[in-house]
Amino acid sequence: MKTKLRLASITFIISFFAHAQQQPKGITGNTNWMNNWTSFRPAVNDYSEATNIIAGTIDKDTRLVKRNVYHLVGVVYVTNNATLTIEPGTVIRGDDKTCGTLVITNGSKIIAEGLETDPIIFTSEKEINNRKPGDWGGIIILGKAPINTLGGVHTLPFDLEPTLNHYGGQDPEDNSGILKYVRIEYAGRKLSASKELNGLSLAGVGRKTIVSNIQISFSNDDSFECYGGDLNLSNLISFRTTDDDFDFTQGAQINLSNSIAIRHPFSSDISGSRCFEVDSYEKIANTDMTKKMTKINASNITLVNLEENNQGLVRESAYIRENTFFNLTNSVVSGFEPFILLEGAIGNGEVNLSKINFKNVVVNNCKGEIESESASNNSGIKNYYSNPQNDIQFTKMKLSELFYLPNIKANPDFRINVNNTLAIGN
Repeated sequence: MKTKLRLASITFIISFFAHAQQQPKGITGNTNWMNNWTSFRPAVNDYSEATNIIAGTIDKDTRLVKRNVYHLVGVVYVTNNATLTIEPGTVIRGDDKTCGTLVITNGSKIIAEGLETDPIIFTSEKEINNRKPGDWGGIIILGKAPINTLGGVHTLPFDLEPTLNHYGGQDPEDNSGILKYVRIEYAGRKLSASKELNGLSLAGVGRKTIVSNIQISFSNDDSFECYGGDLNLSNLISFRTTDDDFDFTQGAQINLSNSIAIRHPFSSDISGSRCFEVDSYEKIANTDMTKKMTKINASNITLVNLEENNQGLVRESAYIRENTFFNLTNSVVSGFEPFILLEGAIGNGEVNLSKINFKNVVVNNCKGEIESESASNNSGIKNYYSNPQNDIQFTKMKLSELFYLPNIKANPDFRINVNNTLAIGN
């Protein structure tokens, strides 16, 4: 009997890895695209002292150059349709006392196009080993793409200048510039009990804006949050955020691909933190229900809890609210409880669950499957998603078996390891 079980285990794992080769799951690439430009130990990086100060308003085209290190003081607004261009390799250090924050206002642009060998870095002003989440504000981009709030225009709750704090419009093709090969470290200042800045806030940002190869580490709130807008996002890394890795609301229309959230059980908010939090509105009374509801297409995503057998404050990998469309395909999710949590109001009927799809997903070491806040819905939900065509595979593997090199102390490689013979027979 023991031999038969062992053979069955070998057959299953070989089948699993062969299928993974046919349809790659999780982040993918011929090489490890996380090499060179990322940093998983930013507390010990020796950044140079600031030589120049950025403060006030930038109302004409401005260029930040690599030879300088910049001290971002207070809330700095780029206005008057100006473009802020940042050279590859430039370092901008956010001020602690004044909560340094960069705001690209409606109509203006940021061109921050780093290189794989020379990324642009936004980080804390504090010195080695004194940096912590929330040392400074973060980056906010306000665009003219549609949102579903009544009136089609809204403001962010971040105590910004009222005349400059507006986003939304009628142009899904709006262009707010480029963010590429950029690191954002130790942002997310807590403004009050209910107001916290994110690493990167994208509000009403349109699809001609390029956002790719961004690493946000140790944010004190969400890493990436989209308030409405219409975007293609790729090669994003969220590392040890305190709240959610990817948060979407206000009718955001987002294609997210080849991206990863890496969580630690004690870098989480006690109120509940997830990799994905997806909703269509904060308050239905403030929402134009004739407009698009939030729709997220997420493909080749890796969501991983770094500490095996240590749930800590890490909860479900994704929390999805009613009237929201969410598709997760060709992905890997490891170490959450449960795998997915649905708002109780969603119900267990096909008309509701058809908006939320999972296909070709490996669910590894998760305590629980797709569940509802309302326990009475769970049997119907389980039946709906148990269709073999969904190809949801529940596994129990060590991270070292599942990924090439899940070690952030080295140069981590979280691509799925289809050749790892250590998994065979276990």
